Amino acid sequence: MDTTGMRIAKLDEQKVAKLRELESELGTCLVALEEEFSLARLSPEQVARLQDAERELGVVLLAYNVAKP
Repeated sequence: MDTTGMRIAKLDEQKVAKLRELESELGTCLVALEEEFSLARLSPEQVARLQDAERELGVVLLAYNVAKP
């Protein structure tokens, strides 16, 4: 899997505790990404295609923009 440009945020213990508290409150898992990432703006048709692919592959997909140097 090519993870070029994708980095999980490095969180101190206090931030990890806040994240775990929010996960517990929401009843879901969360992933913290570094601020350099911006989610891709997708049209409704593109979102529908992405959701179709998620169902077909049995995964969750995240569309993001890669920062250009």
